[in-house]
Amino acid sequence: MNRDKYVAYVSTYTSGNKSSCGIRIYDVDMENGRFKEKDQVEITNSSYVTISHNQKFLYSITDFGVESYKILKDGSLEALNHASINGMRGCYLSTDYDDRFLFVAGYHDAKLTALRVNEDGTIGEITDEIFHKGLGSIAERNFRPHISCVKMTRDNRFLCAADLGMDHIVIYELDHVTGKLHQVDIVRSEQESAPRHLKFSKDGQYMYAVHELKNYIDVYRYYVDQKHNTPEFEKIQTISTLNDYHAGGSAASALNISNDFKYLCSSNAGDNSVVLYSIDQKTGLLTKILCLPVSGDYPKDATLFPDNKHLVSLNHESNTMTFFTVDLKKGTIVMNGKEMNVDQPNCVIFHKLTEE
Repeated sequence: MNRDKYVAYVSTYTSGNKSSCGIRIYDVDMENGRFKEKDQVEITNSSYVTISHNQKFLYSITDFGVESYKILKDGSLEALNHASINGMRGCYLSTDYDDRFLFVAGYHDAKLTALRVNEDGTIGEITDEIFHKGLGSIAERNFRPHISCVKMTRDNRFLCAADLGMDHIVIYELDHVTGKLHQVDIVRSEQESAPRHLKFSKDGQYMYAVHELKNYIDVYRYYVDQKHNTPEFEKIQTISTLNDYHAGGSAASALNISNDFKYLCSSNAGDNSVVLYSIDQKTGLLTKILCLPVSGDYPKDATLFPDNKHLVSLNHESNTMTFFTVDLKKGTIVMNGKEMNVDQPNCVIFHKLTEE
């Protein structure tokens, strides 16, 4: 039986830790739902990593800006180059669907940076820089801009920038020649809800936005108004990331869609739980399957394995990864072996190895 082979990339903070390796690479044991460490990459404070849509390159946040890597046949990483984002360290990054531009979200300085990406995967010059504006220095965390996520619509036309300080998602049109961004809309969330991460359905018709402070996911139907050629986002559902009984002071964190686009996964810090939903393929609506403890502190990221039979939770404050066997029909997760130690993990991405 020919089983697909995967590696997992885990980004971590390095400040205050003994290790200077901010990215760890694991071989994925799909059958047993476990990771086995394969390699470590020296990089400072890898807040977030992303893989290009052509699956050839990995990009990471670092203290110095952004770094690019070529993904080798066995899943190892070969450093290509790094580039400055001309600002404070970013918290999230993603490419457009043609892999021609890289977008970086700045939490600390509320700066959105667009950079050109070359054919060989290296990062080129900055093409645009935008600062989100807020209510000024009188405000605390809320009402001050903090860009937490940048994601293109699947038709590759508009960049959505979630601002969890200002409680809205700013929509920009991308000029694919110049790399400039032009604001065309704002999708407003409930006050002090803090939209954190965004994901799109496979067909691109639905956008999912997890809200950190009010612990829910908003589902939007996305389409382009043909008459005015403008993006439209129509809210069709709001669903909690928590059970009716839960720990106070919880904050929603992760947002991941399964490989087959049938399930959505989120997590709750404080409550220290993971939540799984099924996605209705016709309507885009979510149905909660389970919300259960992760046996760790502050699950910053959590996601299903590509087989949908296992789950990993990255527990940032307890410096662990915990693994579970998942039964989606019964709505259960069962811890699967002992926790793995990893300092301050931030995010995890599975990558399928190719035979080429």
